[in-house]
Amino acid sequence: MTVTATSVGRPEQPAAPAAPSGARRMLRLVPAATAALSGVLLYVSFPPRTLWWLALPAFALFGWTLRDRSWKAGLGLGYLFGLGFLLPLLVWTGVEVGSGPWLALVLVEAVFVALVGAGIALASRLPAWPVWAAAVWIAGEAARARAPFGGFPWGKVAFGQADGVFLPLAAVGGTPVLGFAVVLCGFGLYETVRAVVAHRRGDGGAPWRGAAVAALLSLVVPVLGALAARSLVSDKAENGTVTVAVVQGNVPRAGLEFNAQRRAVLDYHARETIRLAEQVRAGKVPRPDLVLWPENSSDIDPFANPDAAAVIQGAADAIGVPLSVGAVVERGGKLYNEQILWDPDKGPVNTYDKRQVQPFGEYLPLRPLLGAVNKDWTSMVRQDFSRGNKPGVFTMAGAEVGLVTCYEAAFDWAVRSTVTDGAQLLSVPSNNATFDRSEMTYQQLAMSRVRAVEHSRTVTVPVTSGVSAVILPDGTITQRTGMFVAASLVQKVPLRSSETPATRLGTLPELLLVLVAAGGLGRAAVSAVRRRADREIHAEEQRVTEAAH
Repeated sequence: MTVTATSVGRPEQPAAPAAPSGARRMLRLVPAATAALSGVLLYVSFPPRTLWWLALPAFALFGWTLRDRSWKAGLGLGYLFGLGFLLPLLVWTGVEVGSGPWLALVLVEAVFVALVGAGIALASRLPAWPVWAAAVWIAGEAARARAPFGGFPWGKVAFGQADGVFLPLAAVGGTPVLGFAVVLCGFGLYETVRAVVAHRRGDGGAPWRGAAVAALLSLVVPVLGALAARSLVSDKAENGTVTVAVVQGNVPRAGLEFNAQRRAVLDYHARETIRLAEQVRAGKVPRPDLVLWPENSSDIDPFANPDAAAVIQGAADAIGVPLSVGAVVERGGKLYNEQILWDPDKGPVNTYDKRQVQPFGEYLPLRPLLGAVNKDWTSMVRQDFSRGNKPGVFTMAGAEVGLVTCYEAAFDWAVRSTVTDGAQLLSVPSNNATFDRSEMTYQQLAMSRVRAVEHSRTVTVPVTSGVSAVILPDGTITQRTGMFVAASLVQKVPLRSSETPATRLGTLPELLLVLVAAGGLGRAAVSAVRRRADREIHAEEQRVTEAAH
């Protein structure tokens, strides 16, 4: 029985009457519309919603649009999927700076998804194509996390799975393995439906049975793997416990204008810490062993401004325990986004300089070119921040506290290097006031939950304006604040020093998946060349036969 290349296991039938031209045009738009809508569906699976499972039908529909398409069609469909996903996901980037930067970011990032779409279209002709296609997706995420300007990994599929059944896979191989499992399961869902439809239409046989087995494995194996990986997830204290306090001082107002109120932000965090000290003395809350302030809690350099140092020292004296302060510091003519370990008896004793600084937010790439186009753009980032060059681990009350400042939480290498440098718990000090009440805060909080499971560490998230939180090593949020309120969280948390397979393996799982993607694309390209050669030979044979007659 002959099977057409584009049918779902459907035997060739006599041609139906041609549809009207308008109807044909509408039918041609169906894959494009489906690609864009499936991208929107993937966006809806991300926080603050807990609809993580929508990622599966999103990739199932995306697989339907790409199956047996040309790479050129895949390029366009992939771009539409990327726009449908990234336009709503990243809308927060334009909250204060307007739609121009937001649209520019999305248009560039969607190019990576377009290239992935072309690759998946090629790989979709291979046996067990969901495996190759899912690896191609992860290869695209790997590229997007590294380029341009240091990469932008926001929107990795893994970061939408903090509430999902697949989360334990983060401990196996980090965000690449977690994301691969989700995408594979989505493509496997489509292939399973395709096989069932083909069987019901009577298009069975050995090829379809083999395809059905491959589809079922693509759907079931990731789920079974996630269930097996639950044994790697634990919140057991391996090195005792420590009582942490997370302070959220709040800001005078949302948006970029809060930067004009730097002294007020510092005073707010000092005041909230002093209020916490009063509650401790009154026996209302446990005495913390250490206190964590957010990023930018002192945008006034305490090393250059004695009045700022005095405010911080006053807060440290009141609470009587080590304090981690987020500050903007100028040293040697260079600007640093810095965390300062402030001892109540000794003052500042250690620092950590943020290593992954944000392009267009903390430094301006292509400054001369952008200045020539629009001077307002360069005025928004008057001086570039410099990068630190070593992981930040503070010894606080006998605990090794790893620092991962805000944007760094999106980067696999930044979090892992802090853990391998000895961190027993992690702090992700952040400043989200610029983005008002947008979804950015919840997207970033979900990243911290994934990181907690990935490295089996408690993660604390002190944020200037919220949402601040305490996250156990199993990814559970035990306490959280509201947004734009002054608050503090105090909790005893476990200290852990063992390393998960993800921590030990580092980038190896991602590299292996990239190699799988490269192998699949190479195999697909060779098959495409052979098919073209066969068609040309067949055409030449027909011409010779016709000439002979």
